[in-house]
Amino acid sequence: MIDTINRTMHTAEMSDLVFCRLGEFIEKELGIRMPPSKKTMLAARLQKRLRFLHLNSFEEYYDYVFSPDGIENELIHMIDIVTTNKTDFYREPAHFDYLLSTALPELINLRGSGVRKKLLIWSAGCSTGEEPYTLAMVLQEFSSRYNALGFHYVILATDISTKVLKIAEDGIYSEDKIPPIPVELRRKYLLKSKDRNRKVVRIVPALRECVKFRRLNFKEGDFNFREPVDIIFCRNVTIYFDRAMQEKLLNRFYNHIIPGGYLFTGHSETLNGLDVPFVRVAPAIYRRPL
Repeated sequence: MIDTINRTMHTAEMSDLVFCRLGEFIEKELGIRMPPSKKTMLAARLQKRLRFLHLNSFEEYYDYVFSPDGIENELIHMIDIVTTNKTDFYREPAHFDYLLSTALPELINLRGSGVRKKLLIWSAGCSTGEEPYTLAMVLQEFSSRYNALGFHYVILATDISTKVLKIAEDGIYSEDKIPPIPVELRRKYLLKSKDRNRKVVRIVPALRECVKFRRLNFKEGDFNFREPVDIIFCRNVTIYFDRAMQEKLLNRFYNHIIPGGYLFTGHSETLNGLDVPFVRVAPAIYRRPL
């Protein structure tokens, strides 16, 4: 009986109707486009949930995930599976060079950000944490130049996936993830496991304390920030949204960033043709006018 069930689950196919219904929910609630070309991808990712729940078809899964029990216990797993979480340490390094050479000095001179008040940076769509921890390393190195002034910062890192946020909060990574980090920074900010068979490192506690993680869905109302931020990193996120959602999100970013603040996007993303008031200052870097 078990073998029969397993064979059925391994060969389950997603009907166009179920894909359409799931796709509509995903687009409405998460803002992620689900064209017909993503049907195979969605089915493949959800197969593991069918196996885990001992369900024989996607029709059964659809009925369950939107039942009261499924909404409470399964919906978050579906969201985790649907969202794409690809990131690396020091991804798009030119952004961090610009941050050090231009953005931070400008914000210090303009508003005293980091000196007269804490610098606030938002890593929006932080995935497993490599981006906010890279930012923390960069800012920590920058702060060493301003010890006399007392440079202070806070990094808010958000994602819709609870699964990746747990990884990010733990700050534990496989050693094969760390080559992009400069050697001198590895020595300062990474701890090796005492068990050398594990081949993992952990972000040092002092750096982890500088990053505040929180779950956030871009589609859900306001961001509920107490004050505007100086810099937003939202890279390779908006490519999954349709044009209307892109414009809505980017305008909300604009309203949550200080005049003169910066928005860093992915190099595969552009604001060209969008009704958004940011001004481009460098490749994939935009600024809110003063």
